[in-house]
Amino acid sequence: MPPLIFDAHLDLAMNLVYYDRDLTQPLAKLNADEQGLNDLPFRGRATLSLPELRRAGAAVCLGTLLARSGPVHKRQPSYRRMDLDYPTRDGAFCSCMAQLAWYRLMERRGELTILTTAAQLDAHWSRWSQTSDYAGLPIGVILTMEGADAVHSPADLPWWREQGLRAIGPAHYGHSHYAAGTGVDGGLTPAGIELLEAMEEQKIALDVTHLADGAMAQAFATFGGTVWASHHNCRALVPADRQLTDLQIRKLLDRDAVIGTAMDAWMLHPRWVRQVTSPSELSLAAAVDHIDHVCQLAGDAKHVGLGSDLDGGYGNEQTARELRTYGDLHRLADLLSRRGFSDDDVAGWFHGNWLRKLRQFLSR
Repeated sequence: MPPLIFDAHLDLAMNLVYYDRDLTQPLAKLNADEQGLNDLPFRGRATLSLPELRRAGAAVCLGTLLARSGPVHKRQPSYRRMDLDYPTRDGAFCSCMAQLAWYRLMERRGELTILTTAAQLDAHWSRWSQTSDYAGLPIGVILTMEGADAVHSPADLPWWREQGLRAIGPAHYGHSHYAAGTGVDGGLTPAGIELLEAMEEQKIALDVTHLADGAMAQAFATFGGTVWASHHNCRALVPADRQLTDLQIRKLLDRDAVIGTAMDAWMLHPRWVRQVTSPSELSLAAAVDHIDHVCQLAGDAKHVGLGSDLDGGYGNEQTARELRTYGDLHRLADLLSRRGFSDDDVAGWFHGNWLRKLRQFLSR
């Protein structure tokens, strides 16, 4: 029986709030309904829906709240996309509230269940583990925020925790009000240092994904709470500031972090050009290269997991050739085994390592 999946990064609510997608539909129908739409390159190429996640055995994920409203004087030209960026932080807040409303609506309908404690996680995982028919089961979601502009002030974190938020990545692309992110240089802002202090006090985990090098270094020095990298690959294999350096990986290993392997093709292929390179040029074996690189640095396979980022603003036009739907992730089990990973190692990558980490974290 294929292993259950714990995915550390899925932008589920964004699909409805930004892209008008009904994720409750079967995947084939979702894609068929988008035929003829040309506003986005991934129309009709979705890799997931809620039924597809169940079919694949995706028992738990970290589900995002994502919106940006960076400082006006530091905005990049690409920073004004209508689906993601807002001229005011009120807009980012309202967008994240709309996404939160979707998670809660899906919870009321039995599609999802929001998990906030270790006991809830254990009960949910046990329910999934005791059956091979996942069709009627809710998918567990632990809420995380990607880019913290929606948090008006660090003083608001107790309220956000009450809403179920359990992790934050302070920046996304460009500059947030709290930190420099992917594609720019810089560190934490004074408000960013305050945010990390408040996160530690509120027992909200730090996701270092997307932090610029300077900001990440400051975060390691500032934050004493739980740390992970939800969806991050290796700069030694694909040179780009979006990837982790070996030094950053070692810093994460020192903190007993788990690093999620991302499935976005440009993070797996060093010469990938969006909307130009064909999926035929990339194999899922490239993901195993990144997994193995982290394991070689760690000396074990206990710090790697899945952080797919599938359908986070792209579809199977930007995945490996073997990865057309979410369920195709199970092809990695054989690839990992062939590379010498044990059955326990494979299960650890699919779910065991994230499950251990989140149990520890949510018990605090």
